[in-house]
This record gives sequence, structure tokens and C-alpha cells, in this order.
Amino acid sequence: MTRRAILAITVAACLAPVTTVTFAQEAYPSKSIRLVVPYPPGGGADGLARMIARKLSDAIGQTVIIDNKPGANTMLASSEVARAPADGYTLLYVASSFTINPSLYKVPYDTVQAFTPVAMVAIVPLIIIRNQKAPYNTLVDLLAAAKAKPGQINFASYGQGSPAHLGGELLASIAGVEMVHIPYKGSAPALADLIGGSVEVDFSSVEPALPLIAAKKVFPIAVMTKKRIAALPDVPAVSETFPGFEAIGWNGIVAPAGTPAAIVNKLNQAVNEAVNSVDMQAAYAKQGVVPEPMSPQAFGKLIKDEVVKWGEVVKKASVKVS
Repeated sequence: MTRRAILAITVAACLAPVTTVTFAQEAYPSKSIRLVVPYPPGGGADGLARMIARKLSDAIGQTVIIDNKPGANTMLASSEVARAPADGYTLLYVASSFTINPSLYKVPYDTVQAFTPVAMVAIVPLIIIRNQKAPYNTLVDLLAAAKAKPGQINFASYGQGSPAHLGGELLASIAGVEMVHIPYKGSAPALADLIGGSVEVDFSSVEPALPLIAAKKVFPIAVMTKKRIAALPDVPAVSETFPGFEAIGWNGIVAPAGTPAAIVNKLNQAVNEAVNSVDMQAAYAKQGVVPEPMSPQAFGKLIKDEVVKWGEVVKKASVKVS
């Protein structure tokens, strides 16, 4: 056998495994994907997760199965996914609590290091609303009253340590006022007491507040996003009074740390296309949710920034959870 023939066989043998590996990578996904949702069925985050799962299934040609695993303030599901194989077949649906938990609990994983950011699903705006009798037509009115009567102005939220609660604490800190937080177990009881007059002001997610605003049962003071939102274009943003202010809820998807970049990028592209689709945009508009497609890198930066931001707020306001 000539030297040239031997060289040709050697080159072919070396190239064969590379071709096989490339083919295997291109085959993803070859089976169904499990999207673990750390909330019970029927809630706002679960609804968004199911919409995204359907669109994602169509885009990638494999079924995306929703697996609801509530418990331990989302940490049960997060712990499970952190331990899952980094192969793109187990994903975690996350919300703002994902970045707040490290400041409030001893989480059994590293929020930043144990996961690979995949995609942002949506911004869930927060809003400050008042009841019919409260004399605060603007944010300036509310803060002026809080400054004049330190510790006498109450504000409700849908939970201790929630984005709405911490958003209220952040606003009070920036404005230099003292307000007393009244935590509720969910939006429904907080809004019921707001309408009934037990509390004057509620820091709420936009979605449950929209129909009440439309019915004039409650009145908006300001949204807590960086700019006004399409669902309530006439309602000013807090940032118009305090430039740069932002306190938001959000939903996104992460994977176990070490998930290959090619898989992450494929999923990111599919989620972003879903978010930008006409039917998803229409669904978002009805809920007052804001589409916010991001690269995995940009989403990762948001996660890191939110961990730091809420950690500082929790520490400064001495927020505790039972």
C-alpha cells in the first residue's frame, strides 16, 4: 500500500467521528422536552408558560410538556432542574422570585451559576393603584402624603417579598419616605380590600388590575416600568418622576448549567419568534404583559443584575419572610 493511500485512509478515519458528532448535534431535539413550571396550574405564569410551550412545540417539531411542580416558593422545581442533565430536555420556567429568593431564603443552589439563561418570555408590569376615595391622583400626591405623615401611609401587595412589595420598598427608599407594607396572600384578596377601603393603595401586577381599572373600581397612579405601557398609555411611569426607576415582574426560561450553546441558541431563537408572533402579541396585549425578546447573554445579565438589586433592597428595608 502506498504512502498516499495510507494517508487517505487515516484522514478518512479521523473525519468520520467528526461527521457523527455533527449529525448528533443537528438532531436536537429528538424527543419531547419537559418545561418545569414551579407554580400550580391556572395562574398567570402557568398560562404564559403554556402559551410559550405550544408555540415552542410547533417551532422545534417536538412536544414541550408542562410539568407543574409548585412548592418551597419555587425552590423545589428549581432544585430539581439544577440537578438535571444539561442536554436541553429539561428546562425551568422562572419568574422574578427566582432572583429574589437568594436574599430571603437559604437556597440549595447558586441562582447564577447553577443555570444557563435561555430566553426572556415577558415583562410583567407592576402598577400603583388606589381605591375610589383615596386622595392621591398622582405619584407626587402619594409621596407628599407619605412625607407629611411618616409611617402612616399603608400600601398593600400580593405577598411579602414579592416584586410588588420590594418595588414599594425601593420607591420609598428613593423618595425618602416611610410607608408601611401590608402583605396579602395573592392579588385577589389585596384587590378586594383595596376596593372595600381597608387599604388605600395597592402595588399590584397589571393583569388583575386592568379589568378593575376599566370598570373604575380602582384608579391607576403610576406604572413601575421604565416607560409607559401600551395597555395603559395615559398612565405615567414612576421613571418620569425618578429617572431610571424600574421595578418589574418577568417570566423567562433557563436550563441546567453547562447546556450546550448550540441548544441554547436554538431554543432562544424559537422563543423569540414565538414572542414576536401576531397571536402571542395579541394575547400579551390583553393581559397587559410586555414582550421583551432577549439574547441568552442579555437575559443572563438581567438575572445577575436583579439578584444584586433585590438583595440590596431586602437588606436596606430589613425584609423578612416567615
